[in-house]
Amino acid sequence: MTRELKVAFAGTPALAVTILKRIIDCPQYLLNHVYTQPDKPAGRGRKLKQSEVKTFALQHRLTIHQPEKPIEIDPECNLANVDVLIVAAYGMLLPEEILNRPRLGCINVHTSLLPRWRGAAPIQRAIEAGDSETGVTIMQMDKGLDTGNILTQRKCSITDDETAGSLHDRLAELGAEALVDTLSDLQNSAFKGIIQDDDQASYAAKITKTEAAIDWTLSASSIERKIRAFNPFPVAHTCLNGIQMRIFDAEIVTGKNMHASPGSVLNSSNSSLEVMCADHAIRINELQVPGKRRVSAAEFLNGHQNFCSDDRR
Repeated sequence: MTRELKVAFAGTPALAVTILKRIIDCPQYLLNHVYTQPDKPAGRGRKLKQSEVKTFALQHRLTIHQPEKPIEIDPECNLANVDVLIVAAYGMLLPEEILNRPRLGCINVHTSLLPRWRGAAPIQRAIEAGDSETGVTIMQMDKGLDTGNILTQRKCSITDDETAGSLHDRLAELGAEALVDTLSDLQNSAFKGIIQDDDQASYAAKITKTEAAIDWTLSASSIERKIRAFNPFPVAHTCLNGIQMRIFDAEIVTGKNMHASPGSVLNSSNSSLEVMCADHAIRINELQVPGKRRVSAAEFLNGHQNFCSDDRR
């Protein structure tokens, strides 16, 4: 009979909550400790906001730790009494001392097919790059950044209308399933996994609000991918005809006037908002202006009668 596995968990955002919930739902795992990022100021009032994992852990009366620095993660050596530490989007690199403390070490749920897209934003970078597939990797952690041995991988396709939000939700569920299977294998017979090929590695840098500004001199395909990759955060934004707007949904339109300059608004009707790129046009379907709710392009144009020029270019 397989004995119960004593586990600890480290994670911070919503994706980690999906993983943590699956662990709690499995009676064969004894969850002793939950580690998450400290509460941080957020919003206009800069009030302290707790992480999604902390909120969930409090609801389930779990023991919570919120170290400020990696060196403070486990001062009382709690991890020495667990079999494995599960890490999912924790947001803090673990020192080698911590990685070696649990009996079976630490394993990470990473939302890419490593070694592709190591780093902080693998979901967004995969969409932005135009990858046709991605997946999750369950990895034995080492002191590098997502460089440990691969224990399990699960693939999934990236659809043409995929946003970072929709892909995030699918990968969270896929990661939870893959984790449970991996933990079962670890209980029955520990394995070392597959060494990553560093020559095939790519880096998924953290997303910044600055890079979410749309450069209309780029191709329509690259702009359309960026809009999907940065939805729901930080959301692609631009200024058209003097109005700042965030763009949540758009599509490529071919056959437009190639003499129009990038960034020109090309409207064919009072319900269609199209903008010229380097090669083709982008039709904006959903947007938001400062201080207002998200609306369709038709709703926006209805409230901004003089937004589009009568010059059809």
